[in-house]
Amino acid sequence: MRLGLAANQLHHAHADAALFRWLRACEGGIRELGLGLHAVGRTFDAIQRTGFLAGYDELRGYPYGREGGLMKLVAEVVGLDGGRVLDGAIYLIDPVDPSSIFPEAVALKRQCVIHGKPFISTVASARDWIEMERIHAGLAPDRGADAFHALETQTLALIAHDAMKPQMLAYAAEHFDVLARFAHRVATGTTGQRLNELAWSRGWPSDLPWVERYQSGPMGGDAQIADLVLERRCQRAIFFEDPHVARQHEADIQLLERAVTTRTDTAVCMTSPKVAARWAEAAQQRTRR
Repeated sequence: MRLGLAANQLHHAHADAALFRWLRACEGGIRELGLGLHAVGRTFDAIQRTGFLAGYDELRGYPYGREGGLMKLVAEVVGLDGGRVLDGAIYLIDPVDPSSIFPEAVALKRQCVIHGKPFISTVASARDWIEMERIHAGLAPDRGADAFHALETQTLALIAHDAMKPQMLAYAAEHFDVLARFAHRVATGTTGQRLNELAWSRGWPSDLPWVERYQSGPMGGDAQIADLVLERRCQRAIFFEDPHVARQHEADIQLLERAVTTRTDTAVCMTSPKVAARWAEAAQQRTRR
């Protein structure tokens, strides 16, 4: 498996920056998995400079951003001839860095979503993803990742754009037992109502909501959930986005995404139904080990 890797300057500017916190926690797992990391310019230089992944042949350097490095990652997420295909991307985003909204940065996420590949934008998501893949590889749980799997203490946000609501309902139905482990669940308007109806049909007490409903997205529900993330009262978001439709409340959606990247060490976000399903399967397996 091969992932593109990039980090905004803030995240590799000093010894305890986000990129290095991730590598410090997950270098062993990266080596166990034989994970290919195709790192853009300054991100690659920073890893080389600090000595992480020393002697690791699966770490490869790409051009600097100004020379098209991030653009090349986008093309390889889509897939190119000669086996030039990436299975997803880790892009540790500084929400106030203008480069995080450059066309190539936005396109990297969009193509990951379109092709059902992981787009990982926070340290917490990157740590969680490594543990998920370790579990699928049959490796023993990493006790350092236990906090990400303490679902009974966490709040989960379930959000889906209109075209993705059927997939969210199907996902919740298939993985209901895992999602029910969370201490608290929140959702925006219509998605929340449909999820509650699903839960009641599965035997959840009819006088209790399975999810707490916030406003619909266009009426500010995304902003309300963003505030939960910023206050560290929501630890995981499953956000099924429709990348093909322009939305009038795009700014609210971006607000939620920026809140997640602001809380990079504590907020996990998944935007692909395929990745979310793989996580739910790993969460089940992990509890049995």
